[in-house]
Amino acid sequence: MNTTRRTLLGAFAASGLALSAGKSAAQPKGFDAGIDYKEVTPPQPTEGGGKIEVLEFFWYGCPHCYAFEPSLNAWTKKLPSDVLFRRVHAQFTPQWVQHAKLFYTIEALGEVERLHRKAFDTIHGERRDLLKDAEMIEWAAQNGVDKAKFSDAFKSFGVAGKLQRARQVVANYKVEGVPTLAVNGKFVTSPSIASGQEKCLAVMDFLIDQERKGKKA
Repeated sequence: MNTTRRTLLGAFAASGLALSAGKSAAQPKGFDAGIDYKEVTPPQPTEGGGKIEVLEFFWYGCPHCYAFEPSLNAWTKKLPSDVLFRRVHAQFTPQWVQHAKLFYTIEALGEVERLHRKAFDTIHGERRDLLKDAEMIEWAAQNGVDKAKFSDAFKSFGVAGKLQRARQVVANYKVEGVPTLAVNGKFVTSPSIASGQEKCLAVMDFLIDQERKGKKA
């Protein structure tokens, strides 16, 4: 920096004109497609009902999903009212399918808020696989769910339909690993793509804001 530029900057700061730098710092940071997130091709239909849809693709047996859950859960609690958050359980192997049945049964019973984290904790903290039907039914009972109700939901056409729908959504988004997050059918990112959990959520905030601005344009 030459002397004249340094002197002018010093004068601006002294006069209070450097406040513009503070305003700039408060603006959302930009992120780059192909580096911090990827575009979904073709864009996918959403089920947000006019809201900005956010999807989490996950697997109960994934240690990275388990590690991400506390930060992600805290982040979802602060989402604005114009954002709809949904979870999609991936089904790449028979083990994943079993855990997907567990998740969609919990969802069908309206118990996601109470039991989602407990399922993670049981599998990763207690080292219980929760892969057999009987084991899952017993686990549900231990957590206050009627065995008959859980078993009926577990075998229901409703849960079977959700499993089929989830498989299609994962395929349409070309999900290759979990956890992966998607915004409004157009973009995906992850802690792996964005190089960290905190940055991943910052990228999500950026993408949601971009979608919000697009809706207003």
